[in-house]
Amino acid sequence: MKKSSEKYSYKIVYTRNAAKDIKKLDSVVKKRIGKKLKLLASNPLKHSTKLSDSRIGNYRWRVGNYRIIFDIKRKRIEILRIRHRREVYK
Repeated sequence: MKKSSEKYSYKIVYTRNAAKDIKKLDSVVKKRIGKKLKLLASNPLKHSTKLSDSRIGNYRWRVGNYRIIFDIKRKRIEILRIRHRREVYK
């Protein structure tokens, strides 16, 4: 029998834009987002919000004032953008 953590294990993949966004963040925010990503990757839809406009992505997570925009494809979470909440939807 599988453990519950194995049941929802997703692989996290970053797009080129997301990697650029991460490089621009300060180290405190990077650590906070990294910890939250590990936690949320076990069951991504539980804490996500479906976006009404799917041009930038299908789902988002909120981490303080930052938003992580992502799509789910098979057993992969594709991180599209990580930006401040006032900039991410522009």
